[in-house]
Amino acid sequence: MEILYFLSAICLVLFMVLATYDGFYLHIFRYELFNHKESYFEHKIHAIRAILFPIIVWFLFIDTTSLGFWIAIIAVLIDLIVLGIDAYSEKDSRTFMGGLPRWEYIVHLFANSFHFASIILIIASKIKIQNNIIQLTYNTADSLGGELIHFIAINIIPGAIILAIIHVLLSFPFGKSNWNNLRRKIICC
Repeated sequence: MEILYFLSAICLVLFMVLATYDGFYLHIFRYELFNHKESYFEHKIHAIRAILFPIIVWFLFIDTTSLGFWIAIIAVLIDLIVLGIDAYSEKDSRTFMGGLPRWEYIVHLFANSFHFASIILIIASKIKIQNNIIQLTYNTADSLGGELIHFIAINIIPGAIILAIIHVLLSFPFGKSNWNNLRRKIICC
């Protein structure tokens, strides 16, 4: 069980690094997907996934109730559907830049792989088979690995919420206007 916690923690951290680079730096800061008519739908899809992520982290990695577990499972299923819509729409949304760069596609593959690997691993850590009976256990704080994943998840939540808020704000004209004014003052990157 312990190894599942550690592997999930590693995948979660790797996902957060890649998601921050891709979701904030590339999508918002560098390419400003929200400012392009072709990619505005993609931005809204990313906003939905950005909202779902802290919900998944809270209810799957932190909350220790059965209701929280099932809320997380529903959020993961919704996230999978939204990911499919995102992948399907990406070809058209990047026409303004000549299509999705191959290296960014690779970043997406790795980020989503780490995202769903961390989820599958933490779900596996909550499944206990004893006497041919499948039981769900919800408490992860009973070991060092459980404490580690709990610590990482707690510390990921604030940044994930901030990224979700930024995505939502950039879906509205006042958010775009304020961001674009701020962005014009930054001359690097």
